Amino acid sequence: MVAPEFNSESEESEVTNLSQAQVQSISAQRVNMEQAAAETINAENVEMDRSAVADLNANHVNARQAVIGELKASDVVADQSLIGYVQAERAGVSGFTGAVIAQSADVRSSASVAVIANEVRFEESARTVLLISNKVEGNVTTLVDTRTALIGGLVAGLFASIAILLGRALFGRK
Repeated sequence: MVAPEFNSESEESEVTNLSQAQVQSISAQRVNMEQAAAETINAENVEMDRSAVADLNANHVNARQAVIGELKASDVVADQSLIGYVQAERAGVSGFTGAVIAQSADVRSSASVAVIANEVRFEESARTVLLISNKVEGNVTTLVDTRTALIGGLVAGLFASIAILLGRALFGRK
């Protein structure tokens, strides 16, 4: 077995290929990762296969079986991945995601805490806790959708107002 490399920083280059390596920071036009880890990546295009990144900023990201903390990109395709936060123009995700914020999102075989997008298409068995979208296609199981969030907010406001009025009536100065 080859021991993983530990590099502190990678110089900016056109193409950076990482295999079974761990680096602090990468800044390049194109990054190819296979069984590698990085703390920060700034790139135009990123291809990831069984790799991990804490903070990823790129225009185009294609990830397979990856773990990503925070991902900001124009186009994202993440298959069977675990992602904390995705912010993108177009996002296609499967696996587990904390939050997806996008103009257009395709969510398939996924469990998400929050999906916020102008247009969302769900495929296969998709589950989310919070869904906010103008246009939704496909079948999804949600705990809180837009209507439920609005009703919950109104009910919480009503009960908070009643509690304040009761508190003033019972404990107010005379």
